[in-house]
Amino acid sequence: MKISICIPTYNRAAPLRNCLQSIILNRARSRADFEVCVSDNCSTDETGQVVRRAQADIAIKYHKNPRNLGIPRNFINAVEMADGEFVWLIGDDDLLLPCALERLSELINQYPDVDYFYVNSFHLTTQYVFTFPQPFDTSNLPENMEPFSSWPYSGEMKFMDLIDPRISFDFLGGMYLSVFRRPNWIENAHVIDKSALADGRVLSSFDNTFPHVKIFAKAFANSRAFFCATPLSVCLSGAREWAPMYPFVKSVRLVEALDEYRKNGLPYIKYLKCKNYALNTFLPDLAYMIINRENSGFAYIKPTRLMSNLLYPNFYFSVIYYLIRKLKAIFAS
Repeated sequence: MKISICIPTYNRAAPLRNCLQSIILNRARSRADFEVCVSDNCSTDETGQVVRRAQADIAIKYHKNPRNLGIPRNFINAVEMADGEFVWLIGDDDLLLPCALERLSELINQYPDVDYFYVNSFHLTTQYVFTFPQPFDTSNLPENMEPFSSWPYSGEMKFMDLIDPRISFDFLGGMYLSVFRRPNWIENAHVIDKSALADGRVLSSFDNTFPHVKIFAKAFANSRAFFCATPLSVCLSGAREWAPMYPFVKSVRLVEALDEYRKNGLPYIKYLKCKNYALNTFLPDLAYMIINRENSGFAYIKPTRLMSNLLYPNFYFSVIYYLIRKLKAIFAS
């Protein structure tokens, strides 16, 4: 088995149906050797029925947890189900483009020394998808979609070269962008704090926000990587329950991600540049978190860890950047 598409899910039968349909459409166009693994976090909706219907067309391993284990544990469960040499960990609301698996299989075969593939993705809203008959047919995707990464150059590089805001402004936080060699993941999954995985509070620690980033930083620090500028998937916005916590993720958790990369070999000067970039919305985001403290993640902020932010220019310029964005929005309307 070459590729395992791993999908953690919970109570999102309708988006999952579209996700699986996009994979089924790939089967008709691809000779790629792949399987699908769905880890169901004890859904109470029609998730099981959706999977069983899709199993008539593609091979799907389906496991339903006896209880909800939390988001990060379900991510890890999905990977543990896999038998493929490479894993593509995607969201249950993501869509694969019609030739995604064929192209990915070609890349894996063409670059045998690469352990990690960054595969670009398009942005789209769930509202657009659900205006069409269901399950959604990817032939109805709009022609002009915005890619997640604007970096135009495909090619092989060191893994740590991907930690660059010009390539990945969320420093590999979006799990659906990553296709990785499974043995490297399995050998390094122990870096995750098990007590953090057991914490049922959403995004309460770095380990239960970005468990995949922590494993990536350890598992692929010395690996060859490949950046695929051509998008192979579509990431849908509008279905994520943690959306009110996005400013917290962006200005707190992503900065912590850089600390993980630094511990595993990210050069110091590059670390400083990336951290300065990551703080370019910090003060407006902090204001949002304070105002919406009940559901913004504000309770998980550790003030002592934020003190070093004062040393970076963008900590202060973030207010100016915010005002510029607001003025542009006003004039654009």
